[in-house]
Amino acid sequence: QVQLVESGGGLVQAGGSLRLTCAASGKILSINAMNWYRQAPGKQRELVAGITSGGSITYVRSVKGRFTISRDNAKNTVYLQMNSLKPEDTAVYYCNADLYYYTDYAHGTGDYWGQGTQVTVSS
Repeated sequence: QVQLVESGGGLVQAGGSLRLTCAASGKILSINAMNWYRQAPGKQRELVAGITSGGSITYVRSVKGRFTISRDNAKNTVYLQMNSLKPEDTAVYYCNADLYYYTDYAHGTGDYWGQGTQVTVSS
């Protein structure tokens, strides 16, 4: 009923930039927080950046000053602008959303994930 679709990953040299996009679609009433996580091989998934419906933003320390998260509430879309990329940023990046959904008979809250997009930074 609800889908998150990421795009924008790829291969880039160190120092380069990428912009990730995540669009949420389906039977959505509203979206609370939208987040970007990443998981590198052999490591746990970590929160990279998050933004609430009110615009409060959080970043993991390692990306502060390099990454910028933003959202377009009208389009149910969140972005992650990644600049000055480093090889240690290499990971699969996942979009996550905490949202209110509806069905024909009910409504509720749910936590949804995208399929992930690979970001590879070469040295």
